[in-house]
Amino acid sequence: MKNIIIINGPNLNLLGKREPEIYGAQSFEDFFETLKADFPQFKIDYFQSNIEGELIDKLHDVGFSYDGIILNAAAYTHTSVGIGDAVKGISSPVIEVHISNTYKREEFRHHSFISPNAKGVILGFGLKSYTLALQSFL
Repeated sequence: MKNIIIINGPNLNLLGKREPEIYGAQSFEDFFETLKADFPQFKIDYFQSNIEGELIDKLHDVGFSYDGIILNAAAYTHTSVGIGDAVKGISSPVIEVHISNTYKREEFRHHSFISPNAKGVILGFGLKSYTLALQSFL
């Protein structure tokens, strides 16, 4: 059984409440239960933090032992050289995920410090972006 972890960054703890026209009306915790049921062949863990250093620490902690990481660094995607370097420094493959199509949003969201070091990038499919990322590990 493959071990996969989903790591979510800042403000994603507000899914279901925050800007539902962009992010939808479902909480991530509810969606996470659906993912686990839909992918019984994986052991899926979940971590969320609004703090950049905690995200980096988690990547260091799991980045040599997990079979895959699904990372939605949210706003840190566009600002954090440190998270980009953490992804570059680990051996577990990372799929960068975004709920919204960042290219349809503000211009500063068009750049990612994570993408150059990720196995792949999935964006713009709502919460289904996570489903697609999990499918990439099958």
